[in-house]
Amino acid sequence: MSMLTPPGMGGQYRITGDKYPRMRRPRGRRRLVFLVIASTAALGLIGWGTLQLIDVFTGGGDKATAAGSKAACATRASPSATTSTESAAAGSLPKPDQITVNVLNATPRSGLAKETADELKKRGFHIGDVGNATDTYDKKVDGPGILLGAKAAYAAALPVLNTQLSGAEVKTDGRDKTTEVDLILGAGFKELTTKEDAEKALAVLAKPQPTPSATKKTC
Repeated sequence: MSMLTPPGMGGQYRITGDKYPRMRRPRGRRRLVFLVIASTAALGLIGWGTLQLIDVFTGGGDKATAAGSKAACATRASPSATTSTESAAAGSLPKPDQITVNVLNATPRSGLAKETADELKKRGFHIGDVGNATDTYDKKVDGPGILLGAKAAYAAALPVLNTQLSGAEVKTDGRDKTTEVDLILGAGFKELTTKEDAEKALAVLAKPQPTPSATKKTC
């Protein structure tokens, strides 16, 4: 009888040999532990995702919206009133038939002053002297032309005449007549602004639009 056989047992219960039988751990316990760990991890991920969604749709979203609103408020431009100079000019601008224009030719091209004067007359301007420019400007004007008048004409007759010639230089002198101005044609002169464009420019000049300003906050 082997020493491994319990006392009083024999026959079919007799154990022979000198080694203990190997006992296996039940497989059901391993599966249970694995399921518990997996469930815990899944619940953790679900909870983390829920917190992220709550942050986006509540606190996080409000912060982003507030930041965007502040930025928009800081950069939003609002129309401001026109300056006193613009308002005064718009209110005191004469009409073309109230302006007398002296058309003077500072180029070697003959007949240029008369052609230009005839076109200005068709557009409603009164025409004064027509001829060559004085020695001060003769052959010395490189651009399209110079608009010359009294200081009082700078915000009155000269802007109106300036709508007829794009790129002209505007200057003032010491003359007394405020409604009489000079149009000195230079070497760069080709033609007057088209009648349609000149009329559009006159309409804009008569009703200036408010200048956008970013200094005023409305939110």
